[in-house]
Amino acid sequence: MTRSPRRPPGRRFGHLLGVYGLLALAALLFLAFSLALPDTYPTLDNISAVLSNQSIPAVLALGATIPIATAKFDLSLGYGLGLAHVMVMQLIAVDAWPWPLACLVVVLGGAVVGAFNGMVVEFARIDSFIATLGTGSILYAVTGWVTDGARIVPGPHGLPAAFTDLYDSRFLGLPVSACYVLLLTALLWLLLERLPLGRYLYVIGSNPRAAELVGIPTRRYVVHAFVGSGLVVGIAGVLLAAQQRVGNPSVGLDYLLPAFVSALLGSTTIRPGRANAVGTLVAVVVLAIGLAGIGQLGARFWAIPLFNGATLLVAVGMAGYTARRQVRQRPKEPPRALPDPPKVTS
Repeated sequence: MTRSPRRPPGRRFGHLLGVYGLLALAALLFLAFSLALPDTYPTLDNISAVLSNQSIPAVLALGATIPIATAKFDLSLGYGLGLAHVMVMQLIAVDAWPWPLACLVVVLGGAVVGAFNGMVVEFARIDSFIATLGTGSILYAVTGWVTDGARIVPGPHGLPAAFTDLYDSRFLGLPVSACYVLLLTALLWLLLERLPLGRYLYVIGSNPRAAELVGIPTRRYVVHAFVGSGLVVGIAGVLLAAQQRVGNPSVGLDYLLPAFVSALLGSTTIRPGRANAVGTLVAVVVLAIGLAGIGQLGARFWAIPLFNGATLLVAVGMAGYTARRQVRQRPKEPPRALPDPPKVTS
């Protein structure tokens, strides 16, 4: 029985750093801000506020993770979030729909939008950046048409308490919105890491030609990935409406960049080189700790977009480096022997 060769210490350290480095960074950032702000930062109230405020960006980032697993990008996420939360407010506050029915229709509508994105990308053969940017612009136009450019404000009776409790209530001492994030992370981990669907998505993302050769219907599964993303966007829209209690036609765009920062940064940890749900959650935690810390230190308003943009550049660079590093570490196949040249007989 032969033992697998051990990794050299340097390579083993590099592997551990790649897998758990971002998690260690989160712990170091929390410790640093706790020492700098001992009276306000390491408190239960602050932790609860951070968990609550970052729950919707976390849900949206998990939605972005699904198409990224297939090497596709959904730039319509922010526009879809804006339309979803506006439609929830329109159906409940203006059209007087029962709130469970309104939420169900909006979530299913998000799945329909995702299916449309997937079909445009796969059957029209348009690059995912361009296709989803175009559909996002259409969604933004629909949002403006529904709201006429104005906010949707509930009447004097407000919104149903059961609806706002979707965001405001607590479960086991935690904000219930944070529990949604943990549940969604577990479901995506199960889908991507333990079910055949997730393996198919990863194969498509790494080598679509090879996926077709082994019989994987790549177009169908890419459409499925966009449907899952749209479904999650619809859920995030419901939570955003329950949080803000006002329909704002322009609010969704603020969530687009943090979602992609978290999804891309998450692909450099836990399972380096591929988008994964747990890595996305760790990235959200790192960004949440950093944003809360610089906010309490009194940073100016422009510090947040600067932080997000710089982190996005770092995330893309780290993701590319991790992918190249994995390619270099793959065992090379031995060269194939060339056939003997044919003999020439006189």
